[in-house]
Amino acid sequence: MTNRIVSNACRRMSLCAASMAILGATALSPLRAHAQGVEAPTYSALVPAALSSAQVVRAKLANGLRVVIVPDRLAPVVTTEINYLVGSAEAPKGFPGTAHALEHMMFRGSKGLDKDQLAAIGTRLGGSYNADTTEDVTQYFYTAQADDLPVLLKIEALRMNGLTLSEADWQKERGAIEQEVARDLSSPAYRYLEQLQAILFAGTPYEHDALGTRPSFDKTTAADLRAFYKKWYAPNNAILIIAGDVDPVKALQLVQDTFDSIPARTLPARQAVAPVPPPARTLSLTTDYPVGFATLAFPMPGYSAKDFAVADILSDVLSSQRGALYDLVPQGKALFAGFEYAPKKEAGFGLALAAFPKGGDSAKAMQDIRGVLETLRKQGVPADLVEAAKKREIAQLQFAANSVSGLASLWSNALAFQNLSSPGDMVAAYQAVTPEQVNQLAARLLDPAHAVSAVLTPETSGQPVSGKGFGGAESFATAPDKPVALPEWADKALARLEEPKPTPMPATSTLPNGLTLVVWPSHVSHTIQLAGQVRQTPSLQQPKGQDGVSDITEALFSYGTTTHDRLAFQKALDDIPAWESAGSGFSLRVLTPDFEKGVALLAENELHPAFPEKDFAVVRVQSAQAQAGELASPGHLFSRAVKAAILPANDPALREATPQSIMKVSHEDVRHYYQQAWRPDLTTIVVTGDITPEKARAVIEKEFGGWKAEGPTPDITLPAVPLSRASRAVVPDKSSVQDEVVLAETLGLTPAQPDHFLLQLGNEVLGGGLFSSRLYRDLRVKTGYVYSVGSAFEWGRTRGMYSVNFGADPDKVGKARNAALHDIKAMQLAPPSAEELALAKASLLRSIPLQRASLDRIASQYLYLSDLGLPLDNADRAAHAYYGATGAEVQKAFQHWMRPDDLASIVKGPTPTW
Repeated sequence: MTNRIVSNACRRMSLCAASMAILGATALSPLRAHAQGVEAPTYSALVPAALSSAQVVRAKLANGLRVVIVPDRLAPVVTTEINYLVGSAEAPKGFPGTAHALEHMMFRGSKGLDKDQLAAIGTRLGGSYNADTTEDVTQYFYTAQADDLPVLLKIEALRMNGLTLSEADWQKERGAIEQEVARDLSSPAYRYLEQLQAILFAGTPYEHDALGTRPSFDKTTAADLRAFYKKWYAPNNAILIIAGDVDPVKALQLVQDTFDSIPARTLPARQAVAPVPPPARTLSLTTDYPVGFATLAFPMPGYSAKDFAVADILSDVLSSQRGALYDLVPQGKALFAGFEYAPKKEAGFGLALAAFPKGGDSAKAMQDIRGVLETLRKQGVPADLVEAAKKREIAQLQFAANSVSGLASLWSNALAFQNLSSPGDMVAAYQAVTPEQVNQLAARLLDPAHAVSAVLTPETSGQPVSGKGFGGAESFATAPDKPVALPEWADKALARLEEPKPTPMPATSTLPNGLTLVVWPSHVSHTIQLAGQVRQTPSLQQPKGQDGVSDITEALFSYGTTTHDRLAFQKALDDIPAWESAGSGFSLRVLTPDFEKGVALLAENELHPAFPEKDFAVVRVQSAQAQAGELASPGHLFSRAVKAAILPANDPALREATPQSIMKVSHEDVRHYYQQAWRPDLTTIVVTGDITPEKARAVIEKEFGGWKAEGPTPDITLPAVPLSRASRAVVPDKSSVQDEVVLAETLGLTPAQPDHFLLQLGNEVLGGGLFSSRLYRDLRVKTGYVYSVGSAFEWGRTRGMYSVNFGADPDKVGKARNAALHDIKAMQLAPPSAEELALAKASLLRSIPLQRASLDRIASQYLYLSDLGLPLDNADRAAHAYYGATGAEVQKAFQHWMRPDDLASIVKGPTPTW
């Protein structure tokens, strides 16, 4: 489970994500889109139904609980998100992690629902459940089938009014949370943000983030947590958001029946947050990132500030790909450059950053950032970028209904953090922003006298792998070691396993040029989303000596088309507006009326990229510089060691680019690679949203129908691999707190074979079912060998791989490995128990509808199946296989396909004890 405990900033800013952006894996800015008109549209016309006060049911119970119910018919799914208006800002002095600790204890049981029952219910629901602690708000959210709403509400009501909070439970959970702290402190990004927050918010409750410290947890008792719980966890200090496929009137009655009896409490006074802009400071940190970062941070308004909308637009302008900061990249002055705005409720900060290659000139990168920001501060920002940002922010709201959990999160953010009555209220705020206001705010905020500068310098080794443990998996419960009797209300709702119902199929067709089109109409918003992929295997398609040509080609798609140069193309997208990306994987988000214009621009970029020779020279150097750092990074070396352990020595998947091979790639090589690798007969496009199959086909055929495949179809299918054998490898990492361990082997089957469903079901028992799994029980709960453990299958058209992963102290690696092997072998020696099998089936079957709870996930599912060559009804086939499977069949599949004694063991960190 993911956790957002560091700060609200982590929702919008991550240096780990930024480093991926440098390598071409993602973009820093969130995906947005907006509406267009000659005259400014009216407020009501711009507010989507799912975000307007008129389209929801809201109430305030007699005990003060605020309830908002937002209908969304995207899928038979519901998300509940309960927001307690308290966080680390209200923690007692000297105990900064109190709110975070209490969040953990909310999963340790309450009156009428012990921790084992809670874990079992969570597994049977088949959904996702999690929590996060910020400085001002603590949130608990469940996503499950809509019919299970009564169960979700019952859980929250029991936790609101009767948390157990025993000293014995806290002693167990304290060990887990202290390991989490140690793990996060190993992250360069976390250490940087921790120091930054302490400087920017000195003397305020924001001075310490929500994570907490080991010394404070050592002093904390269950009585301390109980006192905090009794002060703040009350219905009159909470907001409950319900979003999804529910009847609002019936849902409200259910809420009243469930929560009405919980008494209100008198709430304490809150601490004021009024940070004073600090004097300029400079930080210096070492990291194991593949690249370095020069950063400048500035105090900025929080979510609830009256000038939040102005600050948000300013951040959009500064991060625009048409802006001066981003222009450092095509100029060859930075591997990546951008700006991030990280608001909390009462205050926030902005962060400008530029990436430089390992061994590069950090002082020059810092000078370039300062120069850009100072020019903008003195001369102002371009007015047209302000208007473009306003339209994008407004239209971004239109996409909210396309994700059930995302819709609940947006409403929670609006009410709990922004003090709004609905997310749609931001439309008027954005409309009112003027370029003059943005310039005035920039002149005041981007003041070098109050900037915190930092240089994050990459080192070859000696630091933990970047991102490991920062905002990572949390453990909220322990696995029961015996069958669990559920409370009557939960047993009645969840015990019976229903026969799977077929999922409606999308409209699928093939254009004359071989392009496959999949259309899933969904009219929950007036938006359309497109996702596509060109099936490629660069390790087979890149000519000998040209490793890296694929990466360069992908990066050059953002440099314009044969019709529009880079800036003109981005402006054309802004003018529609639309969000677009091109390459082997491509996408488009646009409002319904602008779908044809958006697809025309997408096709222009995908089919007629400019690949400018001047920009090619810059991108090639940047790619080589980034790859030099990547090849020396511990994360890459570990990943490489896993592949080398299970693949033959000359397997194509072991090919990798070097700075030298990248610099040998010519401009003509890029053009030739594009012509050879981009083909319509290897392309699938999925269109989802407010459109009919007929309209989608007409538009796609108009723009992509003239695309013709040239030459014979390339061989892009990796060869089958032999069964791997046991081996051991250690990737040194001297200062790692724990060893990171992967046990891996190749398999003799592919996902086209029915037995893979039985293996998936068995793995839910073994290691995929999280708290209910045998691996978690035997490696974590009973023995304490590991902090976290899981297992998974990875499938390809011709290959399969199985892996177990865990983190353990060096002296426990061998013991944990032996325990894992014992559990795998036990799956071969005896069938899973009836209780285990029922739990695994419930988890997998109930999770299937949840995979369709957002348009993004629907599209990703169809593209994944297309890539594997599987039928689009594969989820239904899986459901029937799970439903009818017996324990004996699962045992037989594990006997036939799994080879515990052949698992390779790969470790990153100190030398382990085997």
